[in-house]
Amino acid sequence: MASFFGDFFNKLVGGDGSGGEPVVGDPVEYNGYVIRPAPRQDNGRWLTAGIVSKSFDDGDKEHHFVRAETHGNPDDATSFSITKGKQIVDDLGDRMFKSK
Repeated sequence: MASFFGDFFNKLVGGDGSGGEPVVGDPVEYNGYVIRPAPRQDNGRWLTAGIVSKSFDDGDKEHHFVRAETHGNPDDATSFSITKGKQIVDDLGDRMFKSK
């Protein structure tokens, strides 16, 4: 039972239970936003993940995303994470930073 909660906590804070850290790629500027790909390993595959950020008068804001798409290697996951970040910017714009 303790293992279940440990694994759950690791996934909640971004780990996959195997100690793998996200692979943070070079930031990409896109339409006034910065997209930082950060795919993470999960069960031998790489999840699409990253951070979209933007500077505002009251400070910087970030939107973290993790998607279900998986990839066989970190390079493919990094590339697709950038594509997904651009899609989030196009679809949501500044609304991605609003509290729910």
